[in-house]
Amino acid sequence: MELIFFFVMAVLSVLTALAVVFSKSPVHSVLSLIATFFLLSGQYVLLNAQFVAIVNLIVYAGAIMVLFLFVLMLLNLKDEAEPQKSNLVRISVTLSAGMLLLTLVGSLRGAIQLPPSLASSATVGLVENLGKILFTDFVVPFEIASILFIAAMVGAVLIGKRNKAQDTEPLTTF
Repeated sequence: MELIFFFVMAVLSVLTALAVVFSKSPVHSVLSLIATFFLLSGQYVLLNAQFVAIVNLIVYAGAIMVLFLFVLMLLNLKDEAEPQKSNLVRISVTLSAGMLLLTLVGSLRGAIQLPPSLASSATVGLVENLGKILFTDFVVPFEIASILFIAAMVGAVLIGKRNKAQDTEPLTTF
């Protein structure tokens, strides 16, 4: 029964993740991302990783997604005001997607090597074991994920940076 729930949540999380990428509205993308985080937390619970599930809900679905919604509302994105993407942006996106793919492959490679007795143990979800595994077996994917977070922060700053020519224009009156 748990296996069926796991696969249903896995399929739904992939569908909501695709909705994040292919949605035209940024608000719909953020809402799809929140649904993805909730589905991933459900999968963590089924994998006996309650701590990761709670942290995922509190940090990502709770704090970061609310911050994303506020930023989207403050930016007031419009299609006609959207600048054309340069080749540098396209190369940066390609590199970021490649690093994300590398992180996922590295995570899956480490997950395959887990012995079955460790997965059935009651201490798998403990914070102490999580820290040991994170800083020994999964240190490379952890560092790559941190680089991706830095790239996301730099991208957010670049998006939030205003054009100086628009700021110096006088306000028009009726």
